[in-house]
Formats: sequence, C-alpha cells, structure tokens
Amino acid sequence: MLRQVVEMLLLPPASAIGLLLLGTLLRRRWPRFGRTMQVFAGAWLWAASTPLVGGALLQTLQTAPALPATGALPAADAIVVLSAEADRHGDEYGGAVVGPMTLQRLRYGAFLQRRTGLPLLLSGGAPGTDLPSLAALMQRAAVQEFAVPVRWLEERSADTRENAAFSAELLRQDGVRRILLVTSAWHMPRATECFRRERLEVTAAPTGFRGPAFDGWSSLIPRWSGLRDTSLALHELGGRLYYWLTG
Repeated sequence: MLRQVVEMLLLPPASAIGLLLLGTLLRRRWPRFGRTMQVFAGAWLWAASTPLVGGALLQTLQTAPALPATGALPAADAIVVLSAEADRHGDEYGGAVVGPMTLQRLRYGAFLQRRTGLPLLLSGGAPGTDLPSLAALMQRAAVQEFAVPVRWLEERSADTRENAAFSAELLRQDGVRRILLVTSAWHMPRATECFRRERLEVTAAPTGFRGPAFDGWSSLIPRWSGLRDTSLALHELGGRLYYWLTG
C-alpha cells in the first residue's frame, strides 16, 4: 500500500500539483525560486498530458515486435496471458469483470490459442477484498466470450515478478518450458525478463501497441489520453528501476 501511495504521488498529475503548491508556499520567502517552480510545474503538467510525450515514452518501451498475424509461429508449449486491471463493480454484468487492458491481452491470447491449440495459463491475483482473482475473471471471459479453454489459473500474484514466479511453478509441474507470453507491448520488456529469470524460454507475443506519437499538431494539446500514456510509461520505467534495485 505504501509503495502504491508513493507511486501515485510521484506520477502526474499529483507530482505537478504538488510542485505547484510547494512553489506557491516558497514564493513568500524565495519569490524567484517559487515562481520558477510554479512555471516548471505548469509546464510539466502540460507536457505530461500531451499525446506526443505520452506516446513517445511508451514507444521507447515497445522493443519486442509483433508476431506474424498469419503463418507459422515460434515453437512453444503453452500461452501465458498476464492480467492488468478489473472493473470492480461491473454493474451491467452483475459483478466484477476484466478491465479494458486485461480484455485486450486476453483477446490476443484467445486469438493465439485458436491458431496454435496450445493450452492457456491466465495469471493475476485478487484486485480487491472479496473479489474474484483477475485470473478467474479472465477465465470467465475466455470461456464465455471467446470460447477457448483454460488449463491453468495463477491466482496469487500481485505484480509482474510474482506473475512469473507463480506461473512458472504451475508450468514446471507439467513439464512446460517454452511459452508465448502475452502482455501489453510497453510492458513486455519487464515481463520477459521476469519470466526468463524463472528459467523459461520466452517468445514475446505483445499486443496493444501505441501508434505514432505525433499525429498532427493536436498531439501537442493536453488530453486525458496523453496523461494516461505518460503515467503508464513512467509506472513501467519505475517498475523496471525497482526490480533492478531489489534484484
């Protein structure tokens, strides 16, 4: 919980708002420094909210190419799909369901399963108290909406490192060593590293690619989508740094 709070404070818009408030307080004693901080906070919030900045940051993380949409795929023994988030209420469905990003990953995992016939492992722990695991929510969608079978559920993990560790335990029990790993393109480098540390042979199967960062001058105008992309990219970079520091 503490780590999540710190992360929220460091990411925009909280970081920009915090700098703006700090600059306002400091202006009384150090007017020039306070004004400089206020200007920097405003500029940072504007930049972080533009599709150009958010898109450029995400694109730097998309190092694994997409698998071919047709033809042969690399040899593998299973497909592993990582969860992202849930709609915890899902009033229109009568309960919690997978969120948009998780659904995007699951859809591609189902597409690969139909192409290859490989067994599916779905990975993700509980998104909140008294809620089903993300893996269970994904299984429901996989069976009911995509009509593909699920062989393994990994329901204990809370982050990418645990996704890899707990999934590897299940896979090793059935002698699985080679996997197609499905997650968002910008998340793939960290996920691949975590699974390879568990001595699995990983073929990246990324989905949800971020397109060109610059799409006309409107890309320089702040919008919520730009702020979302910037936050996703900084979250991912922070996660990679944290994993590097903690081994």
